[in-house]
Amino acid sequence: MPEIEIRPAVLADFTRLVSLEHFYQTPYVWQMDRSFEEGEVTVNFREVRLPRPVRVEYPHSPDKLVENWKTLSEMLVAFLGGCQVGYISLKEQSVPNALWVIDLVVEEKSRRKGIGSALVLAAQEWAAQHGMRRIIIEMQSKNYPAIKLALKLGYEFCGYNDHYYANQDIALFFAGFLR
Repeated sequence: MPEIEIRPAVLADFTRLVSLEHFYQTPYVWQMDRSFEEGEVTVNFREVRLPRPVRVEYPHSPDKLVENWKTLSEMLVAFLGGCQVGYISLKEQSVPNALWVIDLVVEEKSRRKGIGSALVLAAQEWAAQHGMRRIIIEMQSKNYPAIKLALKLGYEFCGYNDHYYANQDIALFFAGFLR
């Protein structure tokens, strides 16, 4: 299998990256349950198997991707066999000295080959070189593949926002501390 190469994105990469398949399929979701009692709010997430896998569209508008990319701290591109197969977009947050993963995309035919992991590890290296202390990865509660990736890499669930995306999907946040 060819080696995964990762480098910073350049403007010429954007045309190909915006054309990558940004959807994903999932057989599971993290379902949120809330209860309110006097003086107490309880929020639970539980993994729920769907009756059949569903295709989930990317929560960020394709026509706004390039516009958003121009405001990032960094964007890294993954190559496999000389072809662009994925990217990760990063934004520094001065408080609490964290790097935020906005997008993590791998083309459909190249998924489950370690490219997502390689991109996150490269982001960790970039964050450490820039004095960041932790990385936060955002994802939809429906994005079971990303949830499994974050957990596999040692990230911990650290929060949610129940109307984060334009389509009103729940965002989950996973944090990893850098050594």
